[in-house]
Amino acid sequence: MTAMATTYTMAVYGTDKFALDAAVDSAFEEVRRLDALLSNFRPESEWSLVNREAFRRAVPVSTELFDLLAQCVEYSRQSEGSFDITVGPLMKIWGFYKGTGHIPHRAEIRGALSNVGWRNIQLDASAHTVRFLKPNLEIDPGGIGKGYAVDRMAAILLRDGITSGFIAASRSSMYAIGTPPFEPRGWRVDIPDPRDQKKTVFEVFLKNESMSTSGATEKFFVAGGHTYSHIMDPRTGYPAQGVLQVSVIAPKTIDSEAWCKPFFVMGRTWTEAHRQNFRVFLCEDRTEPSCVSLP
Repeated sequence: MTAMATTYTMAVYGTDKFALDAAVDSAFEEVRRLDALLSNFRPESEWSLVNREAFRRAVPVSTELFDLLAQCVEYSRQSEGSFDITVGPLMKIWGFYKGTGHIPHRAEIRGALSNVGWRNIQLDASAHTVRFLKPNLEIDPGGIGKGYAVDRMAAILLRDGITSGFIAASRSSMYAIGTPPFEPRGWRVDIPDPRDQKKTVFEVFLKNESMSTSGATEKFFVAGGHTYSHIMDPRTGYPAQGVLQVSVIAPKTIDSEAWCKPFFVMGRTWTEAHRQNFRVFLCEDRTEPSCVSLP
């Protein structure tokens, strides 16, 4: 099914077909619920309400949305601002929302940067309200929405007794439940060569864990002989340089998806020092790309 501009697929194994079908239906229904909650394209969503009203007043939100935004603020703090849920204005002026990428004028970049900054999100834990401290601030679920949805789908499947399953949001975020039949190592996933998607640089087996991948070749445009990817450095206002692809394996998909961006933006040295307990596969942008595994 398609929701939040992403295609979600599942594979599940078991002996009771009716139970499997019911679990899958419930998981897809959860994605539809989250689309109604988190979409910034639906004016009636709680997410859109926050974007419309949070500068004018403190907006009361559900516990679910409040906790999700609190997580995003924490990602931003830990990543030194290289993850920023308010990066939307930069994505717009670079043309990545509509797929018509172009280099904006420096004045446009300065203007967009003035409307970006996670520190301008004010969360009141006692009142469960969100307030923006700048008038043109806008939160964008693009950096965490898929990962959160995959985690919720996995929780539904586990609740319904599924012990072997695989969930994928497009090819970028996935979660493995147990192991597939006849493969005790786990669910096999090939990490492609960022310069040649037909080649594999790493082979991994996932078992009760997630993996997310961010790459410069997913969305990009070429101008003046230079390639500009959609992965933005929210501190500078320009697309990140130096890395071609990052894959992160973590217990939760929201973590693997969120941390792909800082590791991509900040590069190998910073990633080696800040990768926590995550397994990271990183390909640098060189004449011959250097792909390393950081176990």
